[in-house]
Amino acid sequence: MREIKRIVVHCSDSSDSVDIGAKQIRQWHVKDNGWSDIGYHYVIRRSGQIERGREDDVAGAHVRGHNSDSIGICVVGRKMFDTKQLQALYGLLRGLMDKYNVPVYEVYGHTELDSGKTCPNMDMVFVRAHTLFHLGIIKPEEIV
Repeated sequence: MREIKRIVVHCSDSSDSVDIGAKQIRQWHVKDNGWSDIGYHYVIRRSGQIERGREDDVAGAHVRGHNSDSIGICVVGRKMFDTKQLQALYGLLRGLMDKYNVPVYEVYGHTELDSGKTCPNMDMVFVRAHTLFHLGIIKPEEIV
């Protein structure tokens, strides 16, 4: 098993009015980018449903220079995220932080590791604070 040191939050940069999932993003990454699989480990749909992308023990393809030791989470949308999505994000972050012993200061937005990006287009200080105080923990192993 690879060592997980950080968790990186992304957005799909798709229209805020469209709901897509891991299957659609996988098609973009494989067919359009020529990658071997979806770049993310988890996708959070507009409904708050969490879908699995790559397995955690497989390095992602979501942030240059940090794929080997990170988990990538993609929240569907561009700038407007549903409360259900954010609640799912906080719970999943808590579960991943617990599972891999990742401190909250090692949870990043894509733009914090690549200044050429605006993704995930959300206030990561707010996300980290809410994650710390979120009571619901979503265990990654329960996601199919």
